Amino acid sequence: MPVNPEIGAAQARSRDVYSVSRLTREVRVLLERGLGVVWIEGELSNFSQPASGHWYFSLKDRDAQLRCAMFRMKNALVGFTPRAGMQVLIRGRISVYEARGEYQLIAEHLEEAGVGALKREFERLKARLAAEGLFAPERKRALPRFPRRIGVITSPSGAALHDILHVLARRYPPAAVLIYPTLVQGADAAPALVAALTSASARAECDVLILARGGGSLEDLWAFNDERVARAIHASAVPVVAGVGHEVDFTIADFVADLRAPTPSGAAELVAPDGAAWLHTVGRTAQRLQGAMRRELQVSVARFAASAHRLQLAHPGVRLQQQMQRLDDTSQRLAGAVRASLQRDRLRLLEVRGRLLRRSPEHRVREFVARQQGARGRLDQAVKALLARATHRLALAQRSLDTVSPLATLTRGFAIVTRADGTLVTDATALRVDDEIEARLARGSVAARVTGRKS
Repeated sequence: MPVNPEIGAAQARSRDVYSVSRLTREVRVLLERGLGVVWIEGELSNFSQPASGHWYFSLKDRDAQLRCAMFRMKNALVGFTPRAGMQVLIRGRISVYEARGEYQLIAEHLEEAGVGALKREFERLKARLAAEGLFAPERKRALPRFPRRIGVITSPSGAALHDILHVLARRYPPAAVLIYPTLVQGADAAPALVAALTSASARAECDVLILARGGGSLEDLWAFNDERVARAIHASAVPVVAGVGHEVDFTIADFVADLRAPTPSGAAELVAPDGAAWLHTVGRTAQRLQGAMRRELQVSVARFAASAHRLQLAHPGVRLQQQMQRLDDTSQRLAGAVRASLQRDRLRLLEVRGRLLRRSPEHRVREFVARQQGARGRLDQAVKALLARATHRLALAQRSLDTVSPLATLTRGFAIVTRADGTLVTDATALRVDDEIEARLARGSVAARVTGRKS
């Protein structure tokens, strides 16, 4: 039967035809909206990390596997690098990788399942308590050197208690031991440990506490990783020594405690001093003390002998004899000194008398009279000689003066003419008629008046 072309075209227009991309995209939206965030546990395999830093791996169990992707912004928060065969727990969203048409899990959080998760929780709690200062070395308290009573917080039926009691009885029998029984494993162990620690701290019956448990798996020891137990140890008024598990086991309680021991027996050895060693030490100390006492006694005897000798030397009778001898010696030296002084004074007196006689006034007068008479004779002679020389010089000077003197010229008939005012007249033209003049002659002078002049 032939098909109507118009009917075929109408049916083609009524179909909603999906492209591969559109169908894949809508499937992805349906999965993401329908399932939301899911938690999945499985074994990790086919792990790869390209240069982009994203992680790609598969998650599988016995019957199926699932492709997974964890982008760099999320895997940077994981804190460890996954490896093949690791059992992990993942939180993420189901999506579709459209390029291949494969559905996959976009992981947002990844952690180890089982023991791995416990280890991660251990590290997180450890880091947080360390940041709060619960592990700080400065808050660790010193253990008492000789504890009178030791408290043990552990299971009363465990082997750890037997080991601790054996070590304490062997090393330090005088110490009393008080047991605080508690659970050390299981869900109720952490509250029981907190109660025992709180009670021991409040009662303050012991000088030190041992928190102990034998070896076991991480799950068996998990109560000692509880934050409540850690804070109870930190709040304890009595020093706490932790001896939990074997030497390779570490718990949060070990870090918070004042001292960590590798085993419960090791904790007992740290708390109790070695009695035998102390007896040996006490014996050696006693020997040293006896030797010191003997040496001190010898020193005291020597000091006594020296003091007795000094006392004998300082006896009043001996001192008196010495003083008497010293007095005699001093008297003799004084007498000798007086005699010597008198002798020196006598010699000095004779010397002064001689000097006095030599300097007597009568002697000095006679010396002065003789000296004066000699001086007078010499003075008379000197005066006569001086007068003779002066008379001779005067005659010579007189003759020379007479030779050049105007007075000598006047004796030959010359005269000296002066005006009335005393000025000398040497030129006739300097005079006027009626001027008064004076003429000095060899004997006397005459006054005259000018009546005329001649050139």
